[in-house]
Amino acid sequence: MGKNKLARWTELGSYDNVIQPLIGDISSKDHYIKGRWNKDLFRNDNPLILELGCGKGEYTVGLASRFPENNYIGIDIKGARMWRGAKTANENNLPNVAFLRTRIEFINSFFASDEVDEIWITFPDPHPGGRNSNKRLTSPPFLNRYRLFLKNNGLVHLKTDNAELFQYTQSVAARNKLDTLFATSDLYSKEQPVFSDNTTPEDQIIRKIVSEDILSIRTHYEKLFLKAGLKINYITFRLEKEKQITDDPGKSKSK
Repeated sequence: MGKNKLARWTELGSYDNVIQPLIGDISSKDHYIKGRWNKDLFRNDNPLILELGCGKGEYTVGLASRFPENNYIGIDIKGARMWRGAKTANENNLPNVAFLRTRIEFINSFFASDEVDEIWITFPDPHPGGRNSNKRLTSPPFLNRYRLFLKNNGLVHLKTDNAELFQYTQSVAARNKLDTLFATSDLYSKEQPVFSDNTTPEDQIIRKIVSEDILSIRTHYEKLFLKAGLKINYITFRLEKEKQITDDPGKSKSK
């Protein structure tokens, strides 16, 4: 293990805005922070927004710096990467940023019912092929986990360079009749939605998403994908709290 990685892990452990539980502390029980993020850590009642698989935390920090009226938590298992985002948040005195080092499989040990307002999933592992579909962060098993702590009709956002993951997520949303607000296979296309003067609340959400303020936030991997000429797929939909999300019963298991 490199000295830089060890040094980053040590520094990460010194930050007040980072929670790094031991697996034994959460594998069969809830973490003490569950239901208490705003009260104990952020000390306000602002909306709570998660970024799952945050990597270096560029998106978490970018959103937090642009929208101080919200609280943001970046979640990932790789501490050496997360160190960069946590360090940037501390250097820039951003009080509305926190990081949680854990596997997404354990996420329900950390968040209580109706505690979270919104979820961002940015460039996750696409887990290609039918056999791996349930490992995708937008698969029914994961969406059903999110329902337990996301407020009713809370938004789920996905950004990915992977067309298979994008199309899969579209099919899950359509099959379960989830309200899809916006989907595009080329987020940075010059052809953006046209809004009327009297925009609906949904239009306002989409307008915010395609604004330069949001589009200017790009992760390390996103920059690499764009440089390679890849298109960025994006979809946002509402997740109903009482709706059990189901998989395609006819999905092939042999792929």
